[in-house]
Amino acid sequence: MAAMTIAGLARAGDVGVETVRYYQRRGLLAQPDRPLRGVRRYDSNDVRRLQFIRSAQSAGFSLEQIAELLALDSSLDRQR
Repeated sequence: MAAMTIAGLARAGDVGVETVRYYQRRGLLAQPDRPLRGVRRYDSNDVRRLQFIRSAQSAGFSLEQIAELLALDSSLDRQR
């Protein structure tokens, strides 16, 4: 999957751009650095993370609980 803009990420996750920004402010999604052109780019890992957040919300998890799950997943990745 090619790199995409925030609008592309939002479409892939079936959310609005403001939802992506909200998740970034909450620390659920990373905010990539701006390259020289100033357009942030997102990849398939960001899409998977966004889809996980949406699925977890649908299953009844709060954003706080989702943040804990994502932190656990990140710590397991570091241990591997």
